[in-house]
Amino acid sequence: MNKILVLAEKPSVGRDIARVLKCNKKGNGYLEGDKYIVTWALGHLVTLADPEEYNKSYKSWRIEDLPILPSHMKLVVIKQTQKQFYIVKEQMNRKDVSQIVIATDAGREGELVARWIIEKANIRKPIKRLWISSVTDKAIRDGFNKLREGKEYENLYASAVARAEADWIVGINATRALTCKYNAQLSCGRVQTPTLFMVAKREEEIKNFKEKEFYGIAATTKDLKLVWQDNHTKDIRTFDEKKCDKILASIEKKDAQVYDVEKTYKKSYSPRLYDLTELQRDANKIFGYSAKETLSIMQRLYETHKILTYPRTDSRYLTSDIVDTLGERIKACGIGQYQSMASRILKKPIVANKSFVDDSKVSDHHAIIPTEERLPLSKLNEKERKIYDLVVKRFMAVLYPPFEFEQTTIKAKIGNENFFAKGKRVLAQGWKEVYANNYEDDDVQEDIPEQLLPNINKGDVLKVNSIIKTKGYTKPPAQFTEGTLLSAMENPAKYMANESKDLIKIIGETGGIGTVATRADIIEKLFNNFLIEKRGKDIYITGKGKQLLGLVPEDLKSPALTAEWEQKLEAIAKGKLNKDTFIEEMGIYSKAITNEIKNSDETFRHDNISRVKCPQCGKYMLEVKGKKGKMLVCQDRECGYRKNISKVTNARCPNCHKKLELRGEGEGQIFVCSCGYREKLSSFNERRKKDKNSVSKKEVSKYLKEQNKSKNEAINTDLADALKKLKF
Repeated sequence: MNKILVLAEKPSVGRDIARVLKCNKKGNGYLEGDKYIVTWALGHLVTLADPEEYNKSYKSWRIEDLPILPSHMKLVVIKQTQKQFYIVKEQMNRKDVSQIVIATDAGREGELVARWIIEKANIRKPIKRLWISSVTDKAIRDGFNKLREGKEYENLYASAVARAEADWIVGINATRALTCKYNAQLSCGRVQTPTLFMVAKREEEIKNFKEKEFYGIAATTKDLKLVWQDNHTKDIRTFDEKKCDKILASIEKKDAQVYDVEKTYKKSYSPRLYDLTELQRDANKIFGYSAKETLSIMQRLYETHKILTYPRTDSRYLTSDIVDTLGERIKACGIGQYQSMASRILKKPIVANKSFVDDSKVSDHHAIIPTEERLPLSKLNEKERKIYDLVVKRFMAVLYPPFEFEQTTIKAKIGNENFFAKGKRVLAQGWKEVYANNYEDDDVQEDIPEQLLPNINKGDVLKVNSIIKTKGYTKPPAQFTEGTLLSAMENPAKYMANESKDLIKIIGETGGIGTVATRADIIEKLFNNFLIEKRGKDIYITGKGKQLLGLVPEDLKSPALTAEWEQKLEAIAKGKLNKDTFIEEMGIYSKAITNEIKNSDETFRHDNISRVKCPQCGKYMLEVKGKKGKMLVCQDRECGYRKNISKVTNARCPNCHKKLELRGEGEGQIFVCSCGYREKLSSFNERRKKDKNSVSKKEVSKYLKEQNKSKNEAINTDLADALKKLKF
């Protein structure tokens, strides 16, 4: 009997699919049943060959060899995972296997993972595609009942290959040219260099910013604070102090005449569902998680726990076919603290609307939402729980009614000048109930604070008790954090001031620079190459990063190049552009930038040389600040010696509670805090041992919260037993 070979991207997903398909016989790197054989990759098992695979002389980096432009790109098996590749190849080549089902992640990169394996293994068997957004048993069963033809995804594969080959052609040549020319470890790429440029541009804006003092006028009555508004510009502040003083003098000792009381019914809808970038942004802002860390947590919630849908999505909408499953999803996640919210939603039929269901705004995958799988929340660790909480609350908020309120604006005249006050009366909390009325909207920046308004009518005269001149200063743009940098990568139009409107429009349509799946890795790469560094939550460009931007070709810094490339990759995916034509263009471009770097008169100088010599080659080492601490790196790129000198730990200072830095080696290691606190590692460990024998206030608080949880949640009995022995 002929069998079907199913190729998953990871072992965990492979095992889930095998269980659903009743493949219970264990093999070495695969599972087999009567009808199916399920095997898996470990991410990429095959990749593009390094330059030395084309010519052994390319192993040494020489500027005269550039550009390296192979006529045909070779594929090689990745050494670290070659054992699994040969297992997959063997299963695909079995005579009883008549068909292959690609069950890797449903997206451009997932397609590449599978197709490169099939191509390298030289398999010529019919292909089907499993395309699902969650890995629950139901989703897998439904997906296998609706398998698609592999031919439908050949253009997507071509687009993925084009992206990989273009990045190789430009990245390898530009990086080698820069490194050889300036004898320093320098790298650039079509996404990482524009991202670095945006960080530099923001710092330049902050550096060149000149604060300006502005003035306003506030009048206070018995129950009300009125704010001045310019009669012509409608601004509530002015940069002209003389004008402000003149107005103050003209209205001194005058009462306020109420000439209008405006009452407007308003409603606001919940923020849209999460895509990956928005989720990474919120996780960074609220919890301080890096983009890569958030993606890793999301991957576990999707793959291991199966309670959230596919994370690498750029859509914030659902497709119409998902609507019928919303009730089941609400029931699944409606446990513990979410139970009352879920009950309220399920009291009435769920009605879909364009604010969250729109087929035209979903390409590969819909927004991130809970699956129909139920899981006790006690099974999640703290970080998983926090990310899950963000997604569930956003999902429920979308299904709640709008927030309704009555906006009241009191308009008054003092002399000839206009003043006003604003107040809000809540009619229905709506979706804000989900957030306990504690949701912060980044887009709403009110200069006028809301106040509780007394009963005032048109024509009333209000006695003014005091009139004062208010002052303030304009603020510079904020330094990038990982969250705001992700937003800038998604919408980099601000950094394309000299580009055509068409290109700016294209980059908006293509979703910015990079993709939702790659942005976290790009930021991580900039940290690892010491081109950017963190100070607290803020991101700063390093001296090396600044110099690099002065050395790379100008157009490689602009997001416009990525916009053009993404547009062409999208055209390839839709079958409107030939992959080979695009790769030919990349070769021509690579020649141009390589020659530009070769002929440059610029110089590069290390500005972070320490007085410590490399133990391997004797050259002075560079002191660099990585994401997790400081290290010494040999300046000779061929040597590559590295040594950690300090690292930021999760241990907290007992005085100011900031994270402690661990310095030194062996028994001499010491914790140091920016506030001046110092403690030997040995003393710290002794203190920790003592602390473990007592129950902290945090643990007591946690226990009390557990008591109020739903019966669906398991109580921490170990903690309860410990607490029983204590006297409060």
